[in-house]
Amino acid sequence: MDLTIKEELIRLYETHFQEEMTAFEVLPPSGSYREYCRIKSQNHQALGTWNTDVSENRAFLEFSKHFRNEGIAVPEIYVVNEDKTCYIQEDLGSLTLFDYLSRTRETEGFSEKIIAVYKRVLRELPKIQIVAGKNIDYRYCYPRAAFDKQSMMWDLNYFKYYFLKLAKIPFDEQALEDDFQHFSDYLLTTGNDFFMFRDFQSRNIMLHDNKVIFIDYQGGRKGALQYDLASLLYDAKADIPQSARNELLDFYLDELEKFTTINREEFKAYFTGYVLIRIMQAMGAYGFRGFYEKKEHFLKSIPFALENLSYLLRNNNIPEKLPELFKVLEAVSQSVFLKKIGAQQNRLTVSICSFSYKKGLPEDTSGNGGGFIFDCRAIHNPGRYEPYKQLTGKDPEVADFLEKQSEIGDFLKHVYFIVDQSVETYLSRGFTHLSVCFGCTGGQHRSVYSAEKLADHLKNKFPVNVVLTHREQDF
Repeated sequence: MDLTIKEELIRLYETHFQEEMTAFEVLPPSGSYREYCRIKSQNHQALGTWNTDVSENRAFLEFSKHFRNEGIAVPEIYVVNEDKTCYIQEDLGSLTLFDYLSRTRETEGFSEKIIAVYKRVLRELPKIQIVAGKNIDYRYCYPRAAFDKQSMMWDLNYFKYYFLKLAKIPFDEQALEDDFQHFSDYLLTTGNDFFMFRDFQSRNIMLHDNKVIFIDYQGGRKGALQYDLASLLYDAKADIPQSARNELLDFYLDELEKFTTINREEFKAYFTGYVLIRIMQAMGAYGFRGFYEKKEHFLKSIPFALENLSYLLRNNNIPEKLPELFKVLEAVSQSVFLKKIGAQQNRLTVSICSFSYKKGLPEDTSGNGGGFIFDCRAIHNPGRYEPYKQLTGKDPEVADFLEKQSEIGDFLKHVYFIVDQSVETYLSRGFTHLSVCFGCTGGQHRSVYSAEKLADHLKNKFPVNVVLTHREQDF
């Protein structure tokens, strides 16, 4: 932090609190260009913020005042300098919802304690969107007053130029542009005159004094209810299990119905669309910060985003034809290059693969050797029956067959026991890679199902990176 900025922040702090500073700590940079510090004195402490973008600062300051007047938990702004480049705000500590989730998950998995905190957040969200959003002054919004057609096209083109092109995903430029136009038109056919936080994710929610408190809403504007919900539930690195997402979505709709009337099925279809545009916007940011600016930690979110994308493509309920867009998203979700680049260093990565024995054993790309190969061929094979031949282990019909008409449950119990032992040992010894492969005759049904189930099991139980590949489908 520049010396003159530090001096200005100290001056503001000491003038407001009438105490001499005793400690000044520059905080680590975040995803923005703002700079933060923690300032302490004998009886007080607060955060200092510096940002040359005055329009962005004005949006944050005005929204903060409005939300506090409406009873929404946001930081108190103590003092602002004359040119609005520096301000002192309430120090809410350092425990974000993401931090709480990560710590709790290490010992309990994605437990009911985590779900309970998310429900506390979701009780507040309709109040922000509808109650507090009703009388807010949208003239202060920055850079636009609404998440409108232009805003959507910015996000979609951000994804195209900073992610697709840099990740070398091929596409038909005109066909994709046509789908972008059609997609954005569809999204705008739902109600979009609510307050939209814009970046409503787990790192922008603080847990302090037994309260959930919201920060970083300076990008707020008018928009659809679905967008902020999508941001929270499909926050890539939070990696919420799908069953928990479904539970929390229904909980939110219960809360929302206390304020307005909705058609749940219609809401969920639009929700899928807003999840997709949110994921594309986030991928654009990962590409810009990671590929373009060479800030590698942004790339670590890509594997989580790919998993979310894969689920949405398998469960697409958008009633619109978008052939080129979905072709591109499918290519992104299956990209082996993208699956590998985000694997975190110095943390255990478990590579899980399904394969066909007819095409040989999987290649060890880690250089470590070892790991496990489990043979699924003794399990009753749904691929022998006509209704399942064109399906895979990802399809619910195949899952239902395996769970009701085969020994897959007992088989996986033994797999979990063996793999868990190795994961625990690898974590304690600081090892960085473990390979687990499942083989069956065609690499389509039993091995795919087993690989998917083990991936879910490990992500919910251990602090590990999971890279999932279905060799006969991904290549």
